[in-house]
Amino acid sequence: MDAKAVGQRIKAAREKKNMTQEDLAALVEISPTHVSVIERGVKIPRMDTFVAIANVLEVSADALLVDVVDHATGSVASELSVVIEGLPRDEKARVLKVINALLEK
Repeated sequence: MDAKAVGQRIKAAREKKNMTQEDLAALVEISPTHVSVIERGVKIPRMDTFVAIANVLEVSADALLVDVVDHATGSVASELSVVIEGLPRDEKARVLKVINALLEK
């Protein structure tokens, strides 16, 4: 498992919610130092801690483990769908063109 990549996604999700490490630590009931260690990929959190982090950050485990779990692609598709849905029609068309161009490689 790429603990560093998972930690970076946890950090990104935390920052997206405008939370500090201290905020996350308090809600998950771990120390801020432990949050830092997890985000830097020094240690992999226990399963109960991982689930608590995902729940507090309101992200799926798949989203955090996307490059580790073979069947996590639905999460990527869901995330893309949410992002694209919020775009104006012309931007959606442009995104579709880019995706099609990438797939034609």
